[in-house]
Amino acid sequence: MTENHNPYAPPKSDVSEPEASREIVPAGKGRRFGTLIVDYIMFFVLSFCIGLAVPFLFGDAGLHAIQSIPDVALGLLITIAYYVFFEGIWARTPGKLIFGTIVVTESGNKPKLGQVFGRTLCRFIPFEAFSFLGERGWHDSIPSTYVILAKSR
Repeated sequence: MTENHNPYAPPKSDVSEPEASREIVPAGKGRRFGTLIVDYIMFFVLSFCIGLAVPFLFGDAGLHAIQSIPDVALGLLITIAYYVFFEGIWARTPGKLIFGTIVVTESGNKPKLGQVFGRTLCRFIPFEAFSFLGERGWHDSIPSTYVILAKSR
């Protein structure tokens, strides 16, 4: 029996090395601002659709229910749902898709749901928007994430 055709030898396979982490090329402030504008527009469109759909689906009871929720609380819920849904599944919102950016961890991988939720909650810190006057915004630095160019390879 030769070594090349030994039926008792363990099977051989081409196991490729795991994909290297994505190169982290931070998105510029112009792209980030554009993303913010698109996501705000999408937030208002989503809020409008919810405002139309609830009374249509649930009638007067739905209308009274949605009117009984304080506007601030409803806005917070819609914002959390928007960011956690899009960034949790695809690591990018519609604004990030349009501007070619994506959310990654510090090692270049897709963020975990806890990090996405943390990013979203950090957006509600007072004066958080001014944190971008520095190098990295709080909703990136606190949950250890970056927004990078999607095609940075």
